[in-house]
Amino acid sequence: MDEALPRSLTPSVLAILVRRGADFAAAEDAVQEALVEAVRVWPAEQPRDPKGWLVTVAWRKFLDATRADTARRRREDLVDEEPAPGPAPAVDDTLQLYFLCAHPSLTPSSAVALTLRAVGGLTTRQIAQAYLVPEATMAQRISRAKRTVSGVRFDRPGDVATVLRVLYLVFNEGYSGDVDLAAEAIRLTRQLAARVDHPEVAGLLALMLLHHARRAARTAPDGSLVPLAEQDRGRWDTGSIAEGVAILQAALARDRLGEFQAQAAIAALHADAPTAEETDWVQIVEWYDELARLTDSPVVRLNRAVAVGEADGPRAGLAALAALDDALPRHTAVAAYLHERDGDLTTAARLYAEAARKAPDLAERDHLTRQAARLNARRSR
Repeated sequence: MDEALPRSLTPSVLAILVRRGADFAAAEDAVQEALVEAVRVWPAEQPRDPKGWLVTVAWRKFLDATRADTARRRREDLVDEEPAPGPAPAVDDTLQLYFLCAHPSLTPSSAVALTLRAVGGLTTRQIAQAYLVPEATMAQRISRAKRTVSGVRFDRPGDVATVLRVLYLVFNEGYSGDVDLAAEAIRLTRQLAARVDHPEVAGLLALMLLHHARRAARTAPDGSLVPLAEQDRGRWDTGSIAEGVAILQAALARDRLGEFQAQAAIAALHADAPTAEETDWVQIVEWYDELARLTDSPVVRLNRAVAVGEADGPRAGLAALAALDDALPRHTAVAAYLHERDGDLTTAARLYAEAARKAPDLAERDHLTRQAARLNARRSR
């Protein structure tokens, strides 16, 4: 039994329960219980209609919980509305569910966290890493969001900006390789672009396509990471690059610049370079300046330091890096790279080893460890 199958059905099942009158927090709990039951039962006998099975079991779990709560006895009459056996409607509710989770009663950051956890399937740890906060802090934020929407009827969907933020974070998590959600994020963003005529929606779709075009070249056959400068550009998906660039150009022509368009412009400049040496780093720095103005993000400024190091030399990059908090994720790895570019192999090797110990996943840790070993071998010759 493919354990990914029941979890892939979560958004549709959750949406059905919400439409039938379950409040979001109770519906999510019921769906999670149904998933646990599926993992236990399906290996022996997988149902002919997995989605219908999950809807039925989740609805029963919800009703059981409702009956146990004396304050909600009024919901007991919903038992008569239990879904009849048989195939469930083949409707994709995922994007609609993203909008429902972006409820006006939640702050944008809480709405994003709740959606990533409930619909995107990310763990609290993964969401905390995306937000650069401790896991305990994010767990509290998600719990507060659940309490806020508990009992709320989802008839006032949230705004596009919050949904874009969720899709962006889901894509990034999928693109990292930890959870394969990148293709799903692209699919949903295409749906959103077909419904909403906004340059930032187009900018996000272009950004995803341009990054996804390089995915096949990002890892070696042994699973190790391949840095952008060392990737085989012949393996990049030229069709996705062309589509992403065309979408971006149309968005930029509307003269309503946003952060996703600026990020897509940087990705397009990388995609446009025939070789790493021909990358237009001066333009990339200019786009990072625009992006920093739009977002005031420390991560953007960290990436800008790398670009400055390429455009103006490693010492200029180190000067830009010195203005940033050294506790930023990947700060140490960037410092190692710039020191190596500057010829200080001893410092670079030490920093690569330190960055490896801080790496968020095994692939990045292995890559940084190899970088440290490579420099130590050069120094010992």
